[in-house]
Amino acid sequence: MVSNEAQRLQKYLAAMGVASRRACEELTAAGRVRVNGRTVTEPGTKVTPGADQVEVDGRLLQDAPRLRYILLNKPTGYICSAADEKGRRTVLDLLDGVEERVFPVGRLDYDTSGLLLLTNDGELTNRLLHPSHQVEKTYLALVEKEPDRQGLEHLRRGVLLEDGLTAPAEVRCRRSRGGEIWVELTIHEGRNRQVRRMLAAVGCPVLRLKRIRLAGLELAGLQPGRWRELTPEETARLKAL
Repeated sequence: MVSNEAQRLQKYLAAMGVASRRACEELTAAGRVRVNGRTVTEPGTKVTPGADQVEVDGRLLQDAPRLRYILLNKPTGYICSAADEKGRRTVLDLLDGVEERVFPVGRLDYDTSGLLLLTNDGELTNRLLHPSHQVEKTYLALVEKEPDRQGLEHLRRGVLLEDGLTAPAEVRCRRSRGGEIWVELTIHEGRNRQVRRMLAAVGCPVLRLKRIRLAGLELAGLQPGRWRELTPEETARLKAL
């Protein structure tokens, strides 16, 4: 429910399901938001729901949409975006029957599969993505070679990448019956291609990568390309993080 008290523009836009707060700030800075007929480019602008008319890309925001919380098993070959200038498929193409405008909570690379959460709850998205909450993400990586003892120690203490030292990760190795080496890695940061870069830094290039857990959520048998609504209990746990 959106409060009728005056609030910062990006908070209001997120509560109305437009996008996450950060994305709403970018929309505003790009001149795509109008308040009472005037283009506003300062995200900190105060608006009063019910009194001020707010438009995004010419669409007047009125009643708050139904909040959706969707868990998708993303296949490779899809991007986490609403559209792509290269014409590639997006994860939204997989959401048959979802009329509300939802957006991914974080991203998975084009060539990474697995658990992706999508919602139009901008406030929840903001909390899950904020670094201070240290939301855990677990990945399963097929690697060219097994990390040695020193490599495992680096992963557990932090790996020095070009954008700085990573936070300590939880890591364990698995070996399949066919002899494949899989590394299970749990992190709580969200740097670009972080897991791939961490494993490459310890001499273990990634061949395949899949996210299997996020903030306590699991795929639980969901087939690639399929999605489901979160249960009320799952949604409540996310909001309680």
